Amino acid sequence: MEQKINERIHALRMLFKPQPISAFIIPSTDPHLSEYVAPHWETRKWISGFTGSAGTVVILSDKAGLWTDSRYFLQAADELKDTEITLYKEMLPETPTLIEYLCQNLQPDEKVGIDGNMFSVSQVEQLSQLLKKHQIELEITGDLIGKIWLNRPPMPDAPAFIYDLKYAGRSCKEKIETIRKNLEEKEVEGLFLSALDEIAWTLNLRGSDVHCNPVIISYLLITKNNVVLFISPEKVTKEVHDYLKSQDVDIQPYADVEDYLRKLNIKNLLLDPTKTNYAIYSAVNPSCRIIAGTSPVSLLKAVRNEQEIAGTHAAMKRDGIALVRFLKWLEEAVPTGQETELSIDRKLHEYRAAQALYMGESFDTIAGYKEHAAIVHYSATPETNIPLQPKGFLLLDSGAQYLDGTTDITRTIALGELTDEEKEDYTLILKGHIALAMARFPLGTRGTQLDVLARMPIWQKRMNFLHGTGHGVGHFLSVHEGPQSIRMNENPTPLLPGMIVSNEPGVYKAGSHGIRIENLQLVCSIGRGMFEEYLEFETITLCPICKKGIIKDMLTEEEITWLNSYHEKVYETLSPHLDGEEKAWLKAATSAL
Repeated sequence: MEQKINERIHALRMLFKPQPISAFIIPSTDPHLSEYVAPHWETRKWISGFTGSAGTVVILSDKAGLWTDSRYFLQAADELKDTEITLYKEMLPETPTLIEYLCQNLQPDEKVGIDGNMFSVSQVEQLSQLLKKHQIELEITGDLIGKIWLNRPPMPDAPAFIYDLKYAGRSCKEKIETIRKNLEEKEVEGLFLSALDEIAWTLNLRGSDVHCNPVIISYLLITKNNVVLFISPEKVTKEVHDYLKSQDVDIQPYADVEDYLRKLNIKNLLLDPTKTNYAIYSAVNPSCRIIAGTSPVSLLKAVRNEQEIAGTHAAMKRDGIALVRFLKWLEEAVPTGQETELSIDRKLHEYRAAQALYMGESFDTIAGYKEHAAIVHYSATPETNIPLQPKGFLLLDSGAQYLDGTTDITRTIALGELTDEEKEDYTLILKGHIALAMARFPLGTRGTQLDVLARMPIWQKRMNFLHGTGHGVGHFLSVHEGPQSIRMNENPTPLLPGMIVSNEPGVYKAGSHGIRIENLQLVCSIGRGMFEEYLEFETITLCPICKKGIIKDMLTEEEITWLNSYHEKVYETLSPHLDGEEKAWLKAATSAL
């Protein structure tokens, strides 16, 4: 019989004394420090029962806590209610940080345990320093959860596959040559990659190891003379083996990576301390000097080449066609009273799956009706699933993986009558979305400097959202990718032409409604201006923005012009691919405000 959460916590505590430790920290990640992980590494989910994508659990001998962000406040409260784990809401002034909590509950000379495979070098150094101030030690214990997790899912073993050059735009050899030039300029002899999206991009390989993310569990070492891929043998088909050989890539077993690094015979090695786990870092031959820095792959991958940009535009068009067909169906289906959050999710999948080059969803669809939309990363289950009625808002956040691009879009759809408050909130979010979409800014501008544009309309009403305004999106890769972002937190990466970033302000009122409007945007150059080059955003998502919740008097002429122009572009691009009824529906949905 499956262990209950509190029993699992008790089993973990039984391992404390032999270590000896007084607390154990369990993050949400894997040895590659991924945001989304394969079932084998869902340790935080297993120990707590909390299913959100972000959160950290701390188990002490007599208490336990979970820290998560605003996207999951409501969900976590619900999922933790039958456990002894207390919810701590991040970024709220009354919430102690994880370190504060440990220092309040532990005595000097006690030890906090972690699995060194699950924490980055930076995290371990920071944790160690902060705990040391209170005479508390950090202990690397290894995988304690593995000792108590009965029937743990196995490591992923699905085969990798080659990502065609017609979609990638640049060959693996070309990419490695560019990386090597970058390393040579910095007088670096080797680069070690742990981030799965960076490895997949570099090698033009994809896989199915992580739900919705076409990556392969692996490590990659690039030196002046060698490229070595550490991957489980069962994942390498003959075709992939021959392809890697043709690209001068050697293959070593995934399990041998630490042994290989212990014998590494080069002068220095660049690795990113925020993306490399502590166990890997600790294994590197002491005679090899470690250079802590950002991988050049991160930025190379973020700036799309011409083929990738063309592919993304094509993927957006097909995604838009599927969405228009779905939205027309939804409008007709809701009054029947037969549709629910789960049934519309399945229907949307059907429309997308009918499109060419469709490979799956880019994340699990968020279909939240009325108060469920206030749960930022809500995921309907058979227990929470509710029928849709011809009133209130439906928040629909979804995306697809196509061979030529990755999509991510949110629409808040009025299913019928709305309250004045719902209309006002919707219009404020639209104003913020348009303000960011219309931004023009000099080269060197960071997303942090633009974030205020999307928030200002709701700040005026003393409202806010605690998630980021924008994230990077991969190219048939992960739906959340950096290094670029638009958020309140400082990010030193400037926005560059060829980068893609989302634009998704929102507002969430518990027990009432949630609103978010999201498009993807391509950063484009508009030529030189005073002192330097200037940039703007091209909105590349193609789908009507629901007009039924808009209070027109709250919009400026400039905002109305932007919306009308966007809708004109959506109609002109998508209508040639629709039948008569679909075209008529889209004509009405995109008519001038």
